[in-house]
Amino acid sequence: MRRISIASASQLAANAGSAVADAGGNAVDAAIGAAICSMVTDPGIIAPGSGGFITIWPADSEPIVIDAYAEMPGRGLPPERFGKGGRPVELTYGGKMSTIVGYGSVATPGSFAGLRLAWERYGDVPWQELFKPAIAAVEEGFPLSSAAAEYLGHAHELVFGWDPDSYGVLHHDNGRHLSTGDKVLIPHLAHTLRQLAAEGIEPLYGGDIGQRIAKTTEEQEGILTLRDLAEYQAIVRKPITVQVDDWTIATNAPPAVGGATMAAMLLLMGVKGFDHWDGPNVARLVEVQDAVRSFRSTHLDELHDRGAEAVRLLELASKGDMEGMLASPSTSHTSSVDSDGLGCSITVSSGYGSGAMVPGTGMWLNNSLGEIELHTGGFHGVEPGVRLVSNMAPTVARSRHGAVLAIGSPGASRITTAVSSVLVNFMHLGMSLSESVEHARLHAEIFNGTPTVSYEPGIDVGDVVGFDMRRFPDISMYFGGVQASLWDPLAGFFEVADPRRAGGVAHGG
Repeated sequence: MRRISIASASQLAANAGSAVADAGGNAVDAAIGAAICSMVTDPGIIAPGSGGFITIWPADSEPIVIDAYAEMPGRGLPPERFGKGGRPVELTYGGKMSTIVGYGSVATPGSFAGLRLAWERYGDVPWQELFKPAIAAVEEGFPLSSAAAEYLGHAHELVFGWDPDSYGVLHHDNGRHLSTGDKVLIPHLAHTLRQLAAEGIEPLYGGDIGQRIAKTTEEQEGILTLRDLAEYQAIVRKPITVQVDDWTIATNAPPAVGGATMAAMLLLMGVKGFDHWDGPNVARLVEVQDAVRSFRSTHLDELHDRGAEAVRLLELASKGDMEGMLASPSTSHTSSVDSDGLGCSITVSSGYGSGAMVPGTGMWLNNSLGEIELHTGGFHGVEPGVRLVSNMAPTVARSRHGAVLAIGSPGASRITTAVSSVLVNFMHLGMSLSESVEHARLHAEIFNGTPTVSYEPGIDVGDVVGFDMRRFPDISMYFGGVQASLWDPLAGFFEVADPRRAGGVAHGG
């Protein structure tokens, strides 16, 4: 009998994947079921109106990536409609960061289109089966996760306080925001999910749900139109593949940049060796991260040919040419594998949240247009129909011995450093999967305009020079939330939910 392992953003989501597996689903079905549940039961962290990527690798065929990321809206609108509807805010999350919320920050969502395409290609159970756990959770009400509660502590007023429907769901009558374990009740959402389960994605992409979204967006000076929704298509892409020791790794390809930057870090760390986490190797890792960040900020964050630039990045990384790079800087994840050797990795993002909940639907929308750090061309600065830049790197790897690993993480720019560090720990240093995920992490970044190494306790940074040091007091969700599931034909299943977030693991089948 086929067995399945799931690691997801919450125990509720992991259990949803397990229920789908028990109903006859494979790893793709289970991952979709968990992802849908996560999208509707982790408010603030993720939203139904999100975008994402899905990496799938069957045992008997080549891997694929399904690009279901957010797209620049505004097809057919006059120029004077652009640049409006946004509310700049500054959040204390992660130290300090700026974003834009409101309906003007909403990009065309793609998650449900991508999940539907994945199911059409690989699913084993009826489409309706994938929604049952999420519908049940929404109908009964669900406890707020600790990760969602932590984010709401930073964002409940600025992001979710301006929209009456958002505010009402996430606040008590006395104005205090919900805390960990408080029951969340979202009006109308169960009906929306039942409609998508019964009719497919058409109600969202051009039907009555889409019409409601477009009408409200126009009233609120946003630029997402019914035409944008109707013309949206999930796209199958060939993944980037790299070799690390005995493993072949398949990850997200351009126009997203997360997979290419993560793969470049792996290649650079492997060129001169990375034997253990001592001072010199940590200094080397910081150099690697900074070189890839520098190349990205100069060559990948703009809208010219990211495919060609990603190829050049990987060529430089394979040669260990960091000088060549320097010469040229809110999310949810689910991983699932099964005993047939099928691996599925799904990362979805709604940015930091727009705060916009479409009346009568229970659906929160993304603020992907408001992620300032990803839009160097400015607010509404790209052409309608263009896929937006993304850090996401859902990954599936296969060993020459037949093991399959699905892995990924939320965490904005920290996604690539989190996933690459865990893969090096597991594949190169020989740590167990649990040790690999739990190990302390660091992230080289520009913080307050200064080159900075942000790091967790337990890492020797004594040999790092030329950077400010920002030590976190404990492990932190700032450094991602890696979810990993492994199937080894000799040793069986292993799965890990990152202790940095309120993740969960489950088995099914």
